[in-house]
Formats: sequence, structure tokens, C-alpha cells
Amino acid sequence: MKKRALGETGLELTELSFGAGAIGNLYRPVTQETAMLAMVAAWDAGVRYFDTAPFYGHGLSERRVGDFLRDKDGWVLSSKVGKLLRPVAEADVPDHGFVDPLPFTVDFDYTYDGIMKSYEMSLARLGLNRIDILYVHDLEPRGFDEATYKKHLTDFFGGGHLALTELKSSGAIKAFGLGVNEVQACLNILVQADLDVILLAGRFSLLDRRGAKVLLPLCEQRGVSIVAGGVFNSGILATGPIDGAYFDYAPAPRDICEKVAHIQKYLEAKGHQLPQAALQFPLTSPVIKSVLIGSAKAGSVKANAELMNTLIDPDDFEAVNPYTIW
Repeated sequence: MKKRALGETGLELTELSFGAGAIGNLYRPVTQETAMLAMVAAWDAGVRYFDTAPFYGHGLSERRVGDFLRDKDGWVLSSKVGKLLRPVAEADVPDHGFVDPLPFTVDFDYTYDGIMKSYEMSLARLGLNRIDILYVHDLEPRGFDEATYKKHLTDFFGGGHLALTELKSSGAIKAFGLGVNEVQACLNILVQADLDVILLAGRFSLLDRRGAKVLLPLCEQRGVSIVAGGVFNSGILATGPIDGAYFDYAPAPRDICEKVAHIQKYLEAKGHQLPQAALQFPLTSPVIKSVLIGSAKAGSVKANAELMNTLIDPDDFEAVNPYTIW
């Protein structure tokens, strides 16, 4: 599988990467064996970049990813900071969409001490002696009220960014950045701080290109790389505009379904599959270094990897521009 250099960090990311949210029991239980088989399928397909987070399964995802990678070489690993896990009684475990998560609650902490503690705790859960990339998780306006968001920004600019800079300078990590869903969240950080990479979910996809208007040119100018997550936009670019299709974590509205129907019709006339185009489109930009996909099913991982083998003409992506979100 082809790799792309992550700026000047010395890291190279495979064009397809494995997102480990699903194997943290996101929305449905996943056995240890099933989780391992999904990662085996990714590895066998040539994937060498894996992304996890303390939040996924409240530590369960990190434990599983660490168990899988421990006896392997040549991988790149990212995890996230900003959400600390604190043990609580089983009855007090919050519902964040993970089935049978580990018995912890989540405390937001973007301070210097919080970032350092999160990094050390992740290493312990992973059972590994390195993490290559740290993303600041969900530091975006829509996740908080205005006052709380401003406080978290102050904490990050006042100490969290320094912690990441020190970790990188010491060689503990090789890169750091932001893991969010909102373009504005990226702009709010970049106005004051330098980053190596942004994990941007759902905002530079075949359907939703809101990241292309301002953020991608800015990142190219600043030397910031992007990993494209959420390329199926919560499912509709994988399933098509079927009844019950999801877009942006909610049932897809009618206008979105109509847009996707037009895109799908054009692509199929050209002999392409909708999910194939969804996976390949982000890589048309040199700023995008990897497309992150998450599945707990080995068959789905293998199928998605195979969709990368037959390349789509970039002109076909441009032809569907009238039906995309800008």
C-alpha cells in the first residue's frame, strides 16, 4: 500500500488507515477475537497506521490496539488527549454510545498537566512504549457551551500546547495535532498555534467539502497535513440514499439524500461504486495523507481495502461538484 509523508515529522502514513472506535464497542458489542480479526484484515491489506483514543470504549480500544501491535514492527500509532479517564462505580459509567465500556467516566482536561497525564495513561493502557501522534480530542465549539469552550481553549493555549511541544521536542512523540469534526474548530486553533496534522472527520468527503474552502488552502500554506476521517459521512456514502441512511450522525434529510442519489447515479454510469469513490476522493488533495476507516468486521475492512485498487479518474470527482456541500 502506498504511503505519504507527514510533513517534516519523519512519519509516513499508509493511504488507508484503521480507526479503532468500532472495536471499542461503539454502538454494539465486539468480542476480543472479532476485534483482532478486524485488525488482522487491515494489516494483511497493507495498513500500517492505526488510530485509537482513551474515549473509545473508555480505554477498551487502546487495550485492544496495544495487544495487536505489540509483537509487530513498522506501524504508526496515534491516540488522543484532552479526555481523562477516572474510575467510577458501574452504575455511574456514562453512556457515550459504547456498549459495556470499561468502568470509567470521562473528564475533559486540556491543561499542561492533563495532557501529560493522558499521554502517560495511554501508554499504560496500550502496553506500548511509544505513541507516534497525539491528537487533541474534540476541542470544538459544538461540544460545549460558550464559556466552557473558551475555558478549554485558554487551558490549551496556556499549557496544553506547551505539553505537546515538549513531548515532540523530547522525541516522545513525532507529531501532534487536532482531532475534530468542525472546520471552525481547526481555524480557532491555527490562529494561535502550530500543528503538524489535523484528523478532520466528515468535512472533506465526496459529499461534504466544507473543509476545502478555507481550511485546506490554509493547511497547505502552513505545512499542516490532514488525515480524512468520516469519509462515508456517517454511512450514506457507503449505503447510498436508502431508507434509514445516516448523515452526520443523524437520519439523512431529504435534500442530502437527493444529492447523494445524483452522485451515485453519475458514478455508476461510469462503472464506479459510491463507497469506492468516497474512499478515494480525499486523496486527490496532496494535503490529505491518509483516509481513516473504522470497522469491527474483518470482511468490511478487506472490502474497503480492495476498493482502493482500481483508481477513479479525478475528472469524475469534479463532475459531481454541483451536488456537493460547500
